[in-house]
Amino acid sequence: MAKITYIEHGGTEHVVDVPNGLTVMEGARDNGIPGIEADCGGACACSTCHVYVHPDWVGKLPEKDAMEEDMLDFAYEPDAERSRLTCQLKVSDALDGLIVQMPEKQI
Repeated sequence: MAKITYIEHGGTEHVVDVPNGLTVMEGARDNGIPGIEADCGGACACSTCHVYVHPDWVGKLPEKDAMEEDMLDFAYEPDAERSRLTCQLKVSDALDGLIVQMPEKQI
């Protein structure tokens, strides 16, 4: 289980426990956190679960694969270093304390 902080664009924080094996996107969806739409349901076929990872966490996450890189091209105001798709981040104990911030909108 990992405690993950989701920060809405306006600054509202949601700190939730997400079970290992789920994705960061599923943690947001299952806890009703606004700002992550996940239109494709986690298939990495859209960019509506885009977030900005806190700078302290950028180097601690697995590398983006080619499919995630391609989908981030469609995200709203992607950041080359901090942008990630939450459907591609599998929760484990190693993600305990992860902080992600939602963009102004999802497209």
